[in-house]
Amino acid sequence: MASVNKFQKALVLALDWILYSIGATGSCHVTVTQPRFQEAEHSAHTALLTCAFSAHGCSPSQPQVLWFRFFPTRHEDLCTPECMNRQKFQVHASSENNYSLQINDLTVNNSALYFCGIAFANSGSPHSKQTGDGTVLTKRERHNTEEFNSMIIISTLLLLYSITVFTILIVHKLKRKLLNRSGNEGQRTENCKISSGRKIFRAIAQELQKQRYAEHCHQPVSVRLHGKRHIPS
Repeated sequence: MASVNKFQKALVLALDWILYSIGATGSCHVTVTQPRFQEAEHSAHTALLTCAFSAHGCSPSQPQVLWFRFFPTRHEDLCTPECMNRQKFQVHASSENNYSLQINDLTVNNSALYFCGIAFANSGSPHSKQTGDGTVLTKRERHNTEEFNSMIIISTLLLLYSITVFTILIVHKLKRKLLNRSGNEGQRTENCKISSGRKIFRAIAQELQKQRYAEHCHQPVSVRLHGKRHIPS
C-alpha cells in the first residue's frame, strides 16, 4: 500500500513537471501541511503555529500567507494577508516554504481551529490557492493544574500526619514498656536487698545466740549456782 501511494505521488509530480515544462496554463499546484494538534501550557504567554507548503509550476514570487480562525459558531479572518490585530497576531517566515503564526497574550479563549492558506495571486490555476487541514490549538486551564497540585499537597500532608501520629504512638508504647520493665527490675532489686538484709540480720542474731550459749556453758558451777536464786527446803 505504501509503494502504491509513493507511485501515485511520483506520478502527480511528474505530470506537474510536464505541465510546467510545456507552459500549460493553470499548472500551479500548492500543497499546505499543518500539525493537527498543538497544546499550550497554562503558563504560556505565546503560541507559534507552523505552516509548510510546497509549490509546483508556480511563479518564483513569494505567495500570500493567510490565516483564519474557526470557532464552533463563527470564524474570523486573522491575516489576509495583513493581520487585523498586529499586537495579537504576527506572521513570520522561518524559511522559504515555512511560515508561522505567533499569537501573543495567549488565553484559554484563543483555543480554536486555525487554518493556514497559501495563495499565488498571479496564477489562474484552481490549485494555486490552498489551505491546510487546520491546527487545533488548546490551552490548559490554570485551575485544573492548581486543583491537582492542591490535591497532591493535601495528600502529602495527610500522609506525613499519619506517619507522625503512628510514630508517636509507637514511641509512647515502647516508653511505657521500658518504664514498666525498669520499675519491675527496681522492685526486684529492692526486694532482693530487703531479703538479703533479713538473712544477714538473722545470721547475726543466730551467731550472737551461739556466743551467749557458749559463754554460759563455760562458766564455773559456783558462779552458775550463785546466779541462781536459793530456794529454802
